[in-house]
Amino acid sequence: MFVLFLLCIVFLVCTSKGKSWRQRKEPSTMCYKCKKYHLGICYEGMRSCTLKYHQTCAVENIYLLTRKGRLSMYFYSKLSCMTNCEDINFLSFEKRTELICCKHKNDCNLPEGV
Repeated sequence: MFVLFLLCIVFLVCTSKGKSWRQRKEPSTMCYKCKKYHLGICYEGMRSCTLKYHQTCAVENIYLLTRKGRLSMYFYSKLSCMTNCEDINFLSFEKRTELICCKHKNDCNLPEGV
């Protein structure tokens, strides 16, 4: 009886291919992946990535600051799948980076209106 129980456990582990029940159950979300995206064009080849555990789609919008540092102009975006992503703004002397995370639908990291 014990051997039958162990055989069932081994069978379940082998058929899951190392994925947890939650990972197998949830449908996969696809995101865009591009190192330099500007005005609807990916300059380094548009690819896609599938979200893994704890990942979300991410878009990093890069803005250049004016000399006085008051205004910023959109420069380009980076599209990716990112682990433990959080919406945040980074500010340095020459540029501002806006990080936006999403996972509500496929390809949600495509910038709109920039």
